[in-house]
Amino acid sequence: PVFLTLYYLFYLLISTQSQEAGAMSEGEGLFHSVQVGDSTFTVLTRYQQLRAIGSGAQGIVCSAMDSVLGIPVAVKKLSRPFQNQTHAKRAYRELVLLKCVNHKNIIRLLNVFTPQKSLEEFQDLYLVMELMDASLCQVIHMDLDHERMSYLLYQILCGIRHLHSAGIIHRDLKPSNIVVKSDCTLKILDFGLARTACTNFMMTPYVVTRYYRAPEVILGMKYKENVDIWSVGCIMGEMVKGSVIFQGTDHIDQWNKVIEVLGTPPMEFMNRLMETVRNYVMNKPQYPGVSFSELFPDWAFPAETEQDKVKTGQARDLLSRMLVIDPESRISVEDALKHPYIHVWYDPGEADAPPPQISDKQLEEREHSIEQWKELIYDELMDWEERNQNGVTKEDCLGE
Repeated sequence: PVFLTLYYLFYLLISTQSQEAGAMSEGEGLFHSVQVGDSTFTVLTRYQQLRAIGSGAQGIVCSAMDSVLGIPVAVKKLSRPFQNQTHAKRAYRELVLLKCVNHKNIIRLLNVFTPQKSLEEFQDLYLVMELMDASLCQVIHMDLDHERMSYLLYQILCGIRHLHSAGIIHRDLKPSNIVVKSDCTLKILDFGLARTACTNFMMTPYVVTRYYRAPEVILGMKYKENVDIWSVGCIMGEMVKGSVIFQGTDHIDQWNKVIEVLGTPPMEFMNRLMETVRNYVMNKPQYPGVSFSELFPDWAFPAETEQDKVKTGQARDLLSRMLVIDPESRISVEDALKHPYIHVWYDPGEADAPPPQISDKQLEEREHSIEQWKELIYDELMDWEERNQNGVTKEDCLGE
């Protein structure tokens, strides 16, 4: 252990020295380059002490110290945003949404920049956001009491309600896309898959991480905002049970896991499926389903007081309203916020905040070439720079 500690301290010392050398090599330049694992971050010199804290399909995230504002931040480098049209579209969606949304339960964009000097050279996009303490992945399997669990869920619902009020569906809610602080405050992030709701558009079934994917998505149906509510129900169920509740091995097995637990849906639901999908689903074994009291037994909840027992019943009832196969019968985000388990935290300023001003045009679903997406993103970046020429103050960044 002593050797490992010394090795870690030595690693930090060398890492810090290499970062400082990188900055000095740029002289008084605006940018400096830092090697982070296999990736090179070329960032504004104001961002120092970069440390990798996460990575995914969309990019690599580092913590850093903003020497201008004197606060820690998260710097996300989008992974090859222009390698194909899909990556370019997701980069555009994320940037547009982060620029427009301003809600205490959605991660705040503090800065956006590129080290390239022109549209022709434009290749790298960096987003600077608030730095939180952990992802929900690191919290979800802890023994959470009803107070903490209901407060976390309330904040998720407030963030989702804010998006839905502008007709925006997140479409990729999962524990790794939700971050928390030690004081239990929570924020939603990663908007690369978010889009405007459109009842006439058939959406791809591969937009939500499989375990949190709603039945209507799995079955290729048209879907609406409450697809996000199913994901919240899966997250809540995982908080209670301590494990993923629908853990399918592939797209088809995910549907099997859902009906084994919740039961085969009625014919009224089946009739809304495409014929080929309906034939497949109806040829599966018929399952009666498991009761929610069996799926989420009393012992899975905290039960130290009589009040806890009341809360357990309310929590189970909320789960039974969110984890509903038929989206027409699933609870809405508005009604979920009014549910007794959640409503104790209700604050109109949080739950009913004015919707973000996002036009359909900004998240339009028309296809563009990579070069067209690049130009749209570059225009958004230039718009950000123009609107923030006077700089963002520390108070602006920390104030709600």
